[in-house]
Amino acid sequence: MNGPEITVDVAPELRLFVPSDYRQGPTALTTDGSSTLGHVVESLGVPLTEAGRLMVDGRQVPTSHIPGAGEHVEVHGVDRPQQVPGAPLRFLLDVHLGTLARRLRLLGVDAAYENEDIGDPALATLSAKERRVLLSRDRGLLRRREIWAGAYVYSDRPDDQLRDVLQRFAPTLAPWTRCTACNGPLKEADKDSVQEQLQHGTQRTYDVFAQCTACGRVYWRGAHHARLEAIVTDALRASGA
Repeated sequence: MNGPEITVDVAPELRLFVPSDYRQGPTALTTDGSSTLGHVVESLGVPLTEAGRLMVDGRQVPTSHIPGAGEHVEVHGVDRPQQVPGAPLRFLLDVHLGTLARRLRLLGVDAAYENEDIGDPALATLSAKERRVLLSRDRGLLRRREIWAGAYVYSDRPDDQLRDVLQRFAPTLAPWTRCTACNGPLKEADKDSVQEQLQHGTQRTYDVFAQCTACGRVYWRGAHHARLEAIVTDALRASGA
């Protein structure tokens, strides 16, 4: 670039996205004089889904602002909890976040997920069509203009991923109300109505069942219930519920 020189200061929580030269604090950057601040931020590696307030010489500006010579730019992270206007809070997760999707569903959070990789364009289009917040660890996917809203998942550990999403968006939790397999709503089911789907040991041992109204899967408090209960309890405690 050969244009105005500005100074850029990226918030500490966003410095993992930028080159090492920009991780120590305010750093000089030469722009082309015509690109918007949003483009400049993205060119540094920060997805705009992760950028909160953009401040120029102490005043907040939009992503369309064109930086001028000598300006001091501060790139802040998103405020938490992040407000997502205009639709019920719903999520769409990419193919690499299956465990996170199942845990969100366990907590009653609407979390769509594709078991197969349908490709970035299709995911972005689905986000816009269904007005879902797209969750991904793919920075390139989050830069696609057609997505409705998005968020970078910072960790590769499911426990940390769940904690981060709950802290960032503070969704309403309704544990045990969604099918972890397909995201459909659950309803109570009596043993007689579901017994054909149960093994004989399950029929003898359990009396309380739920069934997905979408895919028909049957749920009961089996061997894994204690582990799932711990996930639910930790999430409710963290949310103050």
